[in-house]
Amino acid sequence: MDIREIQNLIKFVAKSGATEVKLEMDDFKITIKTTSEGAESTTTYVQQVPVSNALPQAPANQPVAPTAPVTPQTTKEADDNSKYITIKSPIIGTFYRKPAPDKPVFVEVGSSVSKGDVVCVIEAMKLFNEIESEISGKIVKILVDDSSPVEFDQPLFLVDPS
Repeated sequence: MDIREIQNLIKFVAKSGATEVKLEMDDFKITIKTTSEGAESTTTYVQQVPVSNALPQAPANQPVAPTAPVTPQTTKEADDNSKYITIKSPIIGTFYRKPAPDKPVFVEVGSSVSKGDVVCVIEAMKLFNEIESEISGKIVKILVDDSSPVEFDQPLFLVDPS
């Protein structure tokens, strides 16, 4: 489990309302404790169990590439997308555009969807969860590649409701 998966787990636990979660795997233990709704602090303890054949660590002082400033084109694109409704992932898992490898995709760009139509499946813990559209409209953009990991509340599709 890498740091990104741990961060996703922390976010998921914080949003779920659970007060304490313990996860034990072969090589580490994680305990996540949250406080009441008034205080927004989350305490996470990660205990690494020593592994006999540990891999060498990469040096921590790697150069960081400077980030590009926001251009007017990016802002214009965000304004264009504001008129669309986003279908977001309700769970963490792996995004699939089709029900099986030999089946056609659920939706393409330009496809019309109605409320309740299945737009994709997300695999979580060996279970395939059908994700249904909450609105009617036309698919304008698919924001995630097939077989990609997705996070909770990550945008998957842009839909034009008109």
